[in-house]
Amino acid sequence: MLKLLRLALTAAIVTAIAVRLRRRARMPGKPPAPPAPKAAGRTRMGPVWGAIAGVVVLTLAAALIPTGPQALSELRAALYQAEQSAMTVAMDARGKSPAPVTPTPGPAMPTSAMPTSASVTPAPTPLGPTSAPVMPTPTPLATTPATTASASPPGIPAACMLSGPATVRPISPRVRAAVNRQWRRIERWLRENAPRTYASLGAPGRAGTIALAEAQTGLELPDDLRASLLRHNGMSGPPAARFSFGGEQVRGVREIRDQWRESCALRVGRGDPIGRLVRVGTMIEVDADSGHVVASMVGPEPIWPSYHAMLRDLADALEKGRPVFGARATVKGGLLRWSDAR
Repeated sequence: MLKLLRLALTAAIVTAIAVRLRRRARMPGKPPAPPAPKAAGRTRMGPVWGAIAGVVVLTLAAALIPTGPQALSELRAALYQAEQSAMTVAMDARGKSPAPVTPTPGPAMPTSAMPTSASVTPAPTPLGPTSAPVMPTPTPLATTPATTASASPPGIPAACMLSGPATVRPISPRVRAAVNRQWRRIERWLRENAPRTYASLGAPGRAGTIALAEAQTGLELPDDLRASLLRHNGMSGPPAARFSFGGEQVRGVREIRDQWRESCALRVGRGDPIGRLVRVGTMIEVDADSGHVVASMVGPEPIWPSYHAMLRDLADALEKGRPVFGARATVKGGLLRWSDAR
């Protein structure tokens, strides 16, 4: 634009100089007396300035009105800039090189020469927004022995593999508080005197696991035994480091169920009725009907009236040094040991 203005001003100056030189060439040698001012003088200069203005207008018009090649060049430049802008926007949106832009059909390009949509539009990927939703593969549910009869251990008859509805039964708050009180006494003594044995105490059991074991055995465990299993579901770690009393290991829910199945298989093999005793240790058992703790291999008489009474005597044996099952508690290397009380 600045060049156009300079060109117009130059043309105007050149025209003015040419007019002035022409006027001087017509003047005589001596300047005549200045004529009286007439209005015609002004009239004579009007066409001059009109000519100058016309030259300026023509120059500007010639500069501003593009020719055919110039218009085509400017159009191509504008199209190129638009295409580059579109490509830049596509790169910012996709984070990669954009697909080639489809040209608009014009006189020089027939519609038949246009690329098809298949060559321009990328095919959707399986995870793309235009693909059909992929249904997740269902995860098979884990089967339990209660629902799978073929999962029975070898040698266990079907009569000892019961499968019924598992129902979580409530526990008397009074019984649960009493059992937890005895376990706190045992835990405190082990933590202070036998820390390695204290570390073997199992994690709390689950009410659903206990209910499932009851459904698989057809027995209802006493409240104090269930409350104890909810406090510590058996023991963990090496057998030599596990908590025991008088050589009796404290078993978990699944160990109790498996032991009952083995005992049930022996009874069925002998033709005896299925027992109601639940083995909770090496020898001691809990009667599911009365709740008594017995040792049927030694005698039919109850050893303790309940599982809670057994835990109370065990806590007394640890705190007061009393014997249990003819053995007294000792500690060696942070482990609880039972020695002969005699």
